[in-house]
Amino acid sequence: MEIKNITVIHGPNLNLLGQREPDHYGTLTLDDINSTLTKEASILNLALEVYQSNGESEIVDKIQSLKSDFIIINPAAYTHSSVAIRDALAAMGIPFIEVHISNVFAREDFRKQSFFSDIAVGVISGLGTEGYCAALNYAAKLNK
Repeated sequence: MEIKNITVIHGPNLNLLGQREPDHYGTLTLDDINSTLTKEASILNLALEVYQSNGESEIVDKIQSLKSDFIIINPAAYTHSSVAIRDALAAMGIPFIEVHISNVFAREDFRKQSFFSDIAVGVISGLGTEGYCAALNYAAKLNK
């Protein structure tokens, strides 16, 4: 079986998980999430790279440099504002799942608009950090 290369991209302010608005995002840190994903990827025989940036241009550069088979991206605040990240994802043609820890549809109206959802394989919103694992498991099934 061919090993899939998966890249997880965490957008702005996700480096503050564990201390940032725990009522929306829980108490796990980004390191906790990445550690869980790394362990799960190993079990699923997937090669995993994780990346976090607060900078839009850095995320665009990262996407343009990828050799991955699949992307799991939580664009965070850029979900509602970044045509540049959308264009990079569209240009690279790498399938991706958009993940949100909180249920963006149960929050402020501006969070209900995504620049990514219509070009994503799927969207996972509101499952907490389990959404990342759900996306990883979906990608693993594509590997068979």
